[in-house]
Formats: sequence, structure tokens, C-alpha cells
Amino acid sequence: MLSVLPSSAVVIDGEDRVLRASSAARAFGMVSGDRLVVDDLLAMARLVRRDGEIREMELQVGSSRIHREGRWFAVRVAPLGVHGLVLVLAEDLTELRRVEAIRRDFVANVSHELKTPVGALSLLAETVEEAADDPEAVRRFAGRMQLESIRLTNLVHDLITLARVQNDEPLPELRPVSLDQIVVEAVDRCRLKASARSIDLATGGRDGLKVRGDEELLITALRNLVDNAVAYSPENTRVVIATRQTDDDDVEISVTDQGIGIPGADLERIFERFYRVDPARSRQTGGTGLGLAIVKHVTTKHGGEVTVWSKEGSGSTFTLRLPLLSPAHPTTSHKAPESPEDASVMDTAREETP
Repeated sequence: MLSVLPSSAVVIDGEDRVLRASSAARAFGMVSGDRLVVDDLLAMARLVRRDGEIREMELQVGSSRIHREGRWFAVRVAPLGVHGLVLVLAEDLTELRRVEAIRRDFVANVSHELKTPVGALSLLAETVEEAADDPEAVRRFAGRMQLESIRLTNLVHDLITLARVQNDEPLPELRPVSLDQIVVEAVDRCRLKASARSIDLATGGRDGLKVRGDEELLITALRNLVDNAVAYSPENTRVVIATRQTDDDDVEISVTDQGIGIPGADLERIFERFYRVDPARSRQTGGTGLGLAIVKHVTTKHGGEVTVWSKEGSGSTFTLRLPLLSPAHPTTSHKAPESPEDASVMDTAREETP
């Protein structure tokens, strides 16, 4: 019976010796040898043996002054028969608590992110009303209101997209999608912003590669990567978008920039929702803090993964890796780089990316 219970289970006798213990109970450090080593559990077991009352509680196991993070369990202790035996059941709540913490943080972050543009719009509206007799001021503040409304619209759109891709349900109606078309659409949507900062968008790599997926979601993911590359690159630089087929029949889309790079300490967290390496710069660029989270969930939803290589001062390379729909002819390379410098950037990214 103990082996099939989903909870960690321990049976102790009248002298506090462990008669039976599931492998999970030993793995979580509740049992050592023939002893129950968690003091709170042992105290509960003695009380239950004394009065026969079933007891329940939540407790943390494995925490100490050095290691503050332990695992949380919902514990139920009950008498077992009439010979002083006691059954201890412990259900692991660690993952549930982690998810609840993420949800709380998400709600708090969304509230904060919504409050900023909404508050700005309210203040600007009052200012416009007070400056009704000054046409120049009205135009200036109306422009600011338009920027804040765009920021609010982008945030709501990203929240809707994230809600769509982060659930456990499979994407409906997946179709063959051409990577050539994905690259063209994503680049076109970022070209105006890149041109304003004199940043060249160069494309290169294999032609004719296809995956099975949702075309609009894949365009959104790649657009977010290109948009980030443009936002965090100096003026008069180049962003290269390249496609290739790997040896194990996957496809990769890489976005390489010559920007400021990402500190090593931040690389593991950049795909978290609302995490920003440089909050001040994100406010200047109008980012929502959800772009890379969307990239990660979209890629996972399509059975792939996203990786990043970056070095401060040398730029970054983000790579989407997706299952290939069908083998492509190894003949052409589509949309060759616009200059030898483009090819150099692509070669450098491939050599340095792990």
C-alpha cells in the first residue's frame, strides 16, 4: 500500500521506530535508518499515539540557517490499528507554493505596469484641459498621450498573447509554415524602428525550410527578438537574422546584434515575465517586459527551445530551435547577406555561440 500512495508515507511503532517508509520519505530526508528525523513530525506522531486524534499541518523540511529553502509538505498523521502504530502521510506542496508565488508576483507586476501608463494618461489629460488655450502645448501633450496609449495597447496585447501560449493546451490548427515568410514578416514589422536608428537588418541562411506551427505566433516571437536587438544596439550597427538546418533535422533562426550585451548574472532570468536587465532603458524603449517570456513559451509550444549567447560589449545571439517539417534541398542559401560584414557577423555568432 505504501508503494502506491502518491504521498510520502511512514509507519512507526510504539517506540518511535520506523517499520515502513516509502522511498520518497527517505529521499526527502524525513527518515534516516529506522528513525523519523523531523522533530515536528515525531512530536505529532507521539500526540496522535497518545490520544488517537488525527492531526494535520503544513511544515517545511530541509531548511536550516545555511539552507533557508526547504520543501513544504501537507502532513496528515493518524493512528494505525490498536498496537501503537502511527501512519504519517506527507504531500509535497513545494511546486504548488512556487506556482502560487509566481501568480502573486505576476498580478503585482501587471498592476504596476498598468498603473504607469494609465496614471500618465490621466495626468496628461488634465494638463491638456488646463492648456486648452495653448495649441502648441495641446499638440505636445496629445503626442505624449498617444505614446502612452500605444504602450498600454502593447502591454494588453502581450498579456493576451502570453495567456494564450503559457497554458497546457496544445495549439489548434497547426499548419506548414515557411521560415522565409516568418523572417520577411518579422523584419518588415521592425524595419521602421530600425531605420529611425540607422540600424541595418540583414537576412541570410538556408532557403525553403518549413516547420509546423502557428504562423502569427512564430512571427510574434521572431519580431520580439529583432525588436529587442534593435532597441539594445547602438546606432549605425547591424542586426543579422539567419536560418539554417541542423544535423539532427531541426531548424534554427538566429538573431545576432552588435549591441551592449547581457551580463552573465542576468542570462538565466531574462526569459522571466517582467524581468528587465536595465529597467531605465526598457522605459525609454517602451518595452513591456513580456517579449522574451512570449518567445520562450511560443518556442516551447512548438516543441522547440530558445537559447542565448551574449557578452557585454560584444552583442548577443538569440537562437530559436524548432523541429523541421520535412527535409529541405541543400542547394541554395536564401537572401544572402548584404555585405561581407554581414557574413562576418553570422560566422562569428556561429563560432562563439555554444
